[in-house]
Amino acid sequence: MLKNIGSNFKRVRIPLNRPAQSFLTCKPNSSGRIASWLCRGYSNNAEPKTKESGKKTPKPSGKLLLLLGALAVGSTVVSLSYQKTDPAEFLEEAPEEVKKEYKKPKQPAFSPDQVSVVFVLGGPGAGKGTQCAKLVNDYHFVHLSAGDLLRAEREREGSKYGELISHYIKEGLIVPQEVTVALLKQAITENFEKGSTKFLVDGFPRKMDQAITFEQEIVPSKFVLFFDCPEKVMLERLLERGKTSGRDDDNIESIKKRFRTFIETSMPVVEYFDKQAKVVRVGCDHPVDEVYRNVQTAVEQKVGKN
Repeated sequence: MLKNIGSNFKRVRIPLNRPAQSFLTCKPNSSGRIASWLCRGYSNNAEPKTKESGKKTPKPSGKLLLLLGALAVGSTVVSLSYQKTDPAEFLEEAPEEVKKEYKKPKQPAFSPDQVSVVFVLGGPGAGKGTQCAKLVNDYHFVHLSAGDLLRAEREREGSKYGELISHYIKEGLIVPQEVTVALLKQAITENFEKGSTKFLVDGFPRKMDQAITFEQEIVPSKFVLFFDCPEKVMLERLLERGKTSGRDDDNIESIKKRFRTFIETSMPVVEYFDKQAKVVRVGCDHPVDEVYRNVQTAVEQKVGKN
């Protein structure tokens, strides 16, 4: 029976079940265990290499190779049988790509039976907020605007993310997903504990990593409500809103940056969910009430009337 080999030993000679001249020489790895890839076979019956002839030692026969392989694998199996913990726990020094293979996926905080989440996407000024307000009144959704949550966090006294959020919003860039997902998870949890189960997540996800992380950590979405609006119409709406909104991103420079960011990063998200047949497109360059009737139809088909 093989025994665990201390790290102070350099090699161990294991006799094979063959004539006494044959051996399997194994070198322990850093943990002191024999590993199959550190073993080599030797036989005293083999002809040594001579300088005169230049011939190499003859290769072992097929049977010997099979026996050597079986013993090498057997030594590894026996060594692993002495481990009292999961092999994944020995990956502290492994490359990142290896760690990812062993990383257990997180369970979402909620199941789709517990909460219904509708992602509301569209370019800046597409009318997401207006339509969400109507859905809240008629279908008892909780409206969670990713932008509003970030702005509130920016203003919160003592927030460690305040300065970072201000920079990203001003530049029309996307705030790191760790911040946004954490704020959304907190808001959904608080409202769920109060009895709410239907959520409109407005202006999110804006990048693929946000979409994947949200569904892995919080809950898979029911569908995506995508407001399709011409850029010219959105620009007019935002400039008009900027006269009274007080938002520091409702200016021509920030608006153009936001348009560019949306096309480059958010449209791939829409296409990703579209391949899953989870996108409902609503043209929103029409009167508000007309747009809302189309929105109602989509919501009632996907989530229900109640």
